[in-house]
Amino acid sequence: MPALDDFATWVPLLRLVRDGLGAEGGRAEGFIGQGSWSVPVPRPAPVLGRAYQVSDMQEEWDAVELVRDSLGALEGVSFVVDIEPDGHTTLRLIDTGAAADRAVGHAGPGELVFVEGAVPEPWRRLPEPSPDATPAPTADAELLERTLRERLPNAIGATDEEIAAAEARLGVPLPEELKALYRVTRARFEDLNGDYTAMGDHARAVRCELFPLDGLYIADAASRPAPWQFAAGDAVVTLPDDAVQGLVGSPGWIAFGDNGGGDRYAIDLTPGSKGHLGQVILIGHEENIGGELIADSLTDRIVHDRDSAWRPSGERSRAVAYVNHASLPGVEAAAHPDLEVLHLGVWEDEPLSLAPVFDCPRLRTLTAYPRTLADPLEITRLRHLEYLALSPEDWRVLLDADAVPRTLLAAGFEGYGTDPLLLTSLANELLALCERPPITETVLDGVL
Repeated sequence: MPALDDFATWVPLLRLVRDGLGAEGGRAEGFIGQGSWSVPVPRPAPVLGRAYQVSDMQEEWDAVELVRDSLGALEGVSFVVDIEPDGHTTLRLIDTGAAADRAVGHAGPGELVFVEGAVPEPWRRLPEPSPDATPAPTADAELLERTLRERLPNAIGATDEEIAAAEARLGVPLPEELKALYRVTRARFEDLNGDYTAMGDHARAVRCELFPLDGLYIADAASRPAPWQFAAGDAVVTLPDDAVQGLVGSPGWIAFGDNGGGDRYAIDLTPGSKGHLGQVILIGHEENIGGELIADSLTDRIVHDRDSAWRPSGERSRAVAYVNHASLPGVEAAAHPDLEVLHLGVWEDEPLSLAPVFDCPRLRTLTAYPRTLADPLEITRLRHLEYLALSPEDWRVLLDADAVPRTLLAAGFEGYGTDPLLLTSLANELLALCERPPITETVLDGVL
């Protein structure tokens, strides 16, 4: 096996990178992972009418594979390389370690986690109790079971012992409608002998790609992970007329099927004030928070082929605010007792003061593009921050003044085109404040 820290392992790839830089040389950066790579090498124009083939970029493929073979158990490696005109080359391999994530789009670090295992506030939020919630009038386990037996006369159902085992594994009793569904079909597709037509008939009968009993899971917050960069910018909001609580996940969401596109159907046992116990919701794979009401009951969904007509009122939350040239016109417009997340984006006027939000009691996330803050030290007046993303220049101000908030659980960087080695240096200063493992660099020198 080639060694990752052997310059010879990288030579074929670095020669291609040099071709892209030209005779004057320069700096380049990239990433090679187990399942993907991003390297700055020239490629031939694609053949009109078809996608790239391996043969179209065979030299790149072979060079990447040589590095990939050296990764061993590593998920991937970022690199920064400086190539001089005479071929002298300095290659830096960046290992973000346990306390940082790899950035998207450059070789420097992305998110920094200051407290091991910490998750953003929305991922810590549990559902509000719903003691008055009742099943919908349409819920009818007997009708559901009878209808499904007519639709799937040859299906093999789960035994009572198998259903009890699933309940023990999940730690919650299954609703009667869900038990009725599985008494008709255990949804093991080996029972269909690989017959794709029969699989399609089965999915149409139950109106989803039904999980087998051992595939049922609790769709709690941990089942819906998201990077801090995005997760810290979300907020859990449930309005008074919501049928579904605006949660990341819930111990009362039992995921039982898929829509074929990666979205999950779940039985909701912790509905909003306008919802029903046991309603069917859809948990989207492209969203981090919330679920869409699909049907008031499983019977309504499967037997009556009827989806819910409920729609939100349109009332807007003040928990997340965007101040930029196209959204809110200033920090004053964002200030509100419910404010949790403040994003300062592209701004063409004078830099902004944070004074209007000093007294916002729930403000926990601030992200600020370069040159949007009039005084970065005003951040010290925000007493409850748990996530902060700033430009390198603003982080430098806080570090030099020993003013990095000690309430932070995680941090990130804003802006584009920053030297990844500068970001690595800043990140290590921030990680050192929390006694977290540093980002390491392995430096390899050679001549091409």
